[in-house]
Amino acid sequence: MSKHPTIQEAPLAMTYGLREFRRISPMAVLLLVSGGLFATEITTTPFTLKVIADIPLPGQSSRYDYQSYDATRHLLFIAHMGADTITVVNTQSQFVVTDIGRMSDVHGVLALPTLGKVYASVTGRNEVVVIDANTFSIDASIPGGRYPDGMAYMPAAHKLYVSDEFGGTETVIDIRSHQRVATIALNGEAGNVQYDAASGHIFVNVQTRNDLVEIDPASDRIVARYALPGASHNHGLLIDSSRRLAFVACEGNAKLLVIDMRTMRVQETLAVGHNPDVLAFDTALSLLYVASESGVVSVFQVDENSVRKVWEQRVDSSAHTVAVDPETHRVYLPLENMKGHPVLRIMQPSSSS
Repeated sequence: MSKHPTIQEAPLAMTYGLREFRRISPMAVLLLVSGGLFATEITTTPFTLKVIADIPLPGQSSRYDYQSYDATRHLLFIAHMGADTITVVNTQSQFVVTDIGRMSDVHGVLALPTLGKVYASVTGRNEVVVIDANTFSIDASIPGGRYPDGMAYMPAAHKLYVSDEFGGTETVIDIRSHQRVATIALNGEAGNVQYDAASGHIFVNVQTRNDLVEIDPASDRIVARYALPGASHNHGLLIDSSRRLAFVACEGNAKLLVIDMRTMRVQETLAVGHNPDVLAFDTALSLLYVASESGVVSVFQVDENSVRKVWEQRVDSSAHTVAVDPETHRVYLPLENMKGHPVLRIMQPSSSS
């Protein structure tokens, strides 16, 4: 049985590399001492998430949606959908930097640090808005379909893919010209969209068909459509390109599907909180977070040969969106109403002992 490194073991994992650490038996770790190797036993300790801070957020108590983290600037961009703003938080100082207004019914937000830009799906105006990540000014507005939601970026093609949920299409935007260059019919409601670095393709959930669509950015055409046995209204999507795994969160039956992207077959079906929404992945610790509309957050350890649940708890009724900083391993959950005010809850993986 494998496990992730505990907080006490993290320095060892960092010294020898997380991948090498996980290949070693969970009952022993090889230590290099004076040119020699010896084995020492490790005690497995239970995993938990501990609250380390609740940061007050501006605006009224209303719904939040997607978040996106700019690791270069240490800025977390949070779509405050109910307030028509994007709240920007500095994760180092833990202070709110600004609120970006005129974001009517904002759903999706995607920071692209290398470009110095942030993209937002402003659903109230059916637009995609381009924001300067340094000045927070709006650079451009682009038509986004009938109900723009999730977004993904394909760097080599300089294209942004936007899921038009109710329009049943994928909107393709050239980020150099700020022009819509294609509209791809999905023949069903569009769920979340992700870029797979291994294949160089875009994958989109089609949630009313319970399938996953593969798009070739070279032609902006659908090249394959995969049925997802056990899926029910598959909305959330996250791809771990290095392990060739896709994670699909199903709103209709509270299931997480684990897909082997080499075969495009469902290899595991796991239980999560009711009505799962946003997923986040800590690449350094290989921890997958699934937040649900019921307020339950589920945490999974992703190993070479298995995906297993290590923690699950109801955090708050509004804890349906999650982001993670893979450097500090801090987990961010904007909560609508804590004693009458919204807060950004910051949690940290820890041993429960």
